[in-house]
Formats: sequence, structure tokens, C-alpha cells
Amino acid sequence: MTQEIKKLTPKDYKSDQEVRWCPGCGDYAIMNSIQKAMAELDYKKEDVAIISGIGCSSRFPYYMSTYGFHSIHGRAAAIASGVKTANPNLHVWQISGDGDAMAIGGNHFIHAIRRNIDINMIIFNNEIYGLTKGQYSPTSPLGKKTKTSPFGTVEHPFHPGELVIGSQGKFFARTIDYNVKLSTDIFILMAKHKGTSVVEVLQNCVIYNDGCHAMLTDKEHKEDRTIVLKHGERMLFGKEKDRGIILDGLKLRVVKLSPGGFTENDLLVHDAHENNPGIHTMLANMRYPDYPVALGVIRDITSVTYDESVANQIDKIKKNAKFKSMRDLIYSGNTWEIKE
Repeated sequence: MTQEIKKLTPKDYKSDQEVRWCPGCGDYAIMNSIQKAMAELDYKKEDVAIISGIGCSSRFPYYMSTYGFHSIHGRAAAIASGVKTANPNLHVWQISGDGDAMAIGGNHFIHAIRRNIDINMIIFNNEIYGLTKGQYSPTSPLGKKTKTSPFGTVEHPFHPGELVIGSQGKFFARTIDYNVKLSTDIFILMAKHKGTSVVEVLQNCVIYNDGCHAMLTDKEHKEDRTIVLKHGERMLFGKEKDRGIILDGLKLRVVKLSPGGFTENDLLVHDAHENNPGIHTMLANMRYPDYPVALGVIRDITSVTYDESVANQIDKIKKNAKFKSMRDLIYSGNTWEIKE
């Protein structure tokens, strides 16, 4: 009699380690979303590897009942790339903060994206260095006062979506920590995408940058300040569903729907699958108050992956190689046997 295999639940992906993030940290909600997504994807725990760098978010592997590697600062993408290339059957998820990924890890970040390695990158963006006690990061807004910019930073920040698409990224999505349902749905789509998938999570740091995304999470105004993009659907938003996005020449424009004016049929239809980096970049770069901030899957393009290309190349070389093993190589030339 065949024993029925029990389907795993989100709880099964939790380790026995005490979770040591600050009370109220957005990381808790992100972890819950990831565990829910893995249960929906029906992953075997031994088929998952969680790779992290250094930072508050990078404690993540300790809290997951899967394989994990807590690596060094900025090197999560490099190690995740090696893990996936060495074992293409693993589901490799990379956890990084905005500083870990885009400051010291910036070079690894853009090249992993360019190579299109089949890994899932989740960037926890709280616009600050939290673990090292409140220095400005590559995503801190211009003028932000921190311990390392007491008079306000004079640096312009990276926009993660723009950086991903500019690095020839094939998948970019954005979510926000408190919205567990949206995050779970996005993580499932991310995992199903073949290639480098990047999800930016707007995450709150209650100690060093509390309320950094408050304008988008405010209950009264959040529906007027964000838009959830869905492939094949019109770009409609607002508490009353009375506003939307159109393409006006070469620019996006917010319009209000009204009788005798703009109607829902005038709005752009979101196409995440068309290879149009221009429109995807514009959507990723929308900023309040001029535009609603785009959440959801912004770009999802199919392309050959690095790890598939490497595996295919190795198979081809093996097929045509004169030597099939190390033994063949050793015995290929003049050999002799020494006897006593």
C-alpha cells in the first residue's frame, strides 16, 4: 500500500530557532509570506537553499527549516550563483538588504541579473543600514538625515527597479511588507519564473527609519498612492477606482475618470510579458506624489538562463570529448606500471 505524502504547511518551513528581529519589524511579515508561498509551491524542504549576506534580513536562513548559507557582506548573489550552477535542481532564494545588495554587493547584484541565473532575489528595502545602527544606504532619499549624513545626504538614490531592468533583468516586482497576501502571490510568480527574479519589498525598520514608507501604508490614502499592476488588466487605481494611467506621448500620465471624459477603456493595459524595457522602467520609477507607486509584477520576460546554458555546454563537450573520465585522461598517454 502506497503511503500518502503529507502536504507541507507554512509552519513546516519554520525552524526551531528563536526569531530575533525587533518587535514590529517588517521582516516578520516577509518571512510569513515566503513560508506561505513555499507551502503553495509544495516545495520539499531539502530542495530549497536560502542564501543571505549580512544585515538584519540576512538572519533569514536560521529561521527556515531548509538548507541555508549565511554568507558575507555583499556576497549573497555570488554564492547563490555558485549554488544554483553547481546544483540546478535546487530552488535558490537569496535574501539581501538594500545595502547588502546594492552597495558592497552591487557588482555581484548586477552581474547575476545580467547572466540571468535562475535564482530568486528578495531585496528588503528599508532605505537605511539597520544592523550597523542607522547609516544612509544606496536607497536613502536625497536629503535624508542619518548618523552618517547629519546634515542630509547629498547623494541621489538607486531606484532598484531601474537598476534591475538596466542590467537586462527579466523579472522585477515590488510589494510592501504588511500586505502578506500580495507578497505571497508575487513570491509564487517569482519562483515560477525561469531566470533571475528580483522582488523589492518596501520594508519598515521600526528603530532607525520608522515610517519610511508610511505615505504608502496609511490606511486612509494607500489606495490613492499605490497601484497594483496585473498582467492583462487596465491600470486603474484609487479608493473609488476613479483614476488610472495613460500613455501621453512618451510619458505616463495620471488621469481621472469622468462621464464625457476619460473612461476605463482609455487606460493602459499592463503587459508584463512584452519585452518593452522602456515602459517597464517608467512603471518601476513612478513616485508619489506625481504618480502612484507601482506594486505587483512589473516585468516578466522569458529568456534562456545561465545555468541551463552552462549545463547544455557541459553536456555537449562531454558528448564530443575524447576523454570521458579522469581515468581516461590519465591513461591517455605513455603509461607504465612500477612493480616491486
